[in-house]
Amino acid sequence: MVHSETHSSKNDGTSEKCEWHLADEAATQAFAEACAQLCLDESAFQPGLVVYLQGDLGAGKSFFSRAFIQCFLPNQKVKSPTYTLVETYPTEHGPILHFDLYRLCDPEELEFLAIRDLMTPPFIALVEWPSKGVGILPEADLRIELSPDGTGRKISITPMKPAFEAFVRKLTEKLAR
Repeated sequence: MVHSETHSSKNDGTSEKCEWHLADEAATQAFAEACAQLCLDESAFQPGLVVYLQGDLGAGKSFFSRAFIQCFLPNQKVKSPTYTLVETYPTEHGPILHFDLYRLCDPEELEFLAIRDLMTPPFIALVEWPSKGVGILPEADLRIELSPDGTGRKISITPMKPAFEAFVRKLTEKLAR
């Protein structure tokens, strides 16, 4: 379970940023599972959902992605796409695209991956190191930031579009239970 304090604050005057302290990997997994379940409940695959995952090396971006993907595909081996840039995981709801752009030299390289074709609804895209794809990547619907915090980690989620403010509110309510 996620044992944490929740803090909400306005981000650039429009979006609500919510923050939690996750005590350990089990709490991070529970957070990812809650996000995945809410994506399913809210039919997030249908319009297509782009989630930017931000944080330093070792902050937990790949761990979060693995836990999220395994909610839809239990026992699926989820590898970091550090060298392939993208791994696609087909689900009955649509594909989950896991991008790791750490090694991307030029955003134009994403065009060679046919990114526009990959990101045709229904889909969910989890994008690590999104700053490397500026100008080619679609804008985020949600931004999740992870950082070490003592023996656990701090995680925050920000809706980047007004349509996703309700998603963040529902996630906060779900985690409070």
